[in-house]
Amino acid sequence: MTPDEIKRVLFEELGNIAPEADPAAVDPDADLREELDIDSMDFLNLIIALHKRLKVEIPEADYARLATVNGALGYLARAGTA
Repeated sequence: MTPDEIKRVLFEELGNIAPEADPAAVDPDADLREELDIDSMDFLNLIIALHKRLKVEIPEADYARLATVNGALGYLARAGTA
């Protein structure tokens, strides 16, 4: 998958979790939970959705690496989706 495809999937899933928010307007280095006002369960649902859509294993120890848009994009690219 290309970086643009990964970003599209990430933004689609963020939109599913927080439909009132505009993921493109989020500071890419800010904590997603704070920026989108989502709780830990919503964040877990995001991780699960990314796992299903991108077919990448995301161990619990790595969840913090997906806390920002830039962190998530970098992690998912390195995890073999690109």
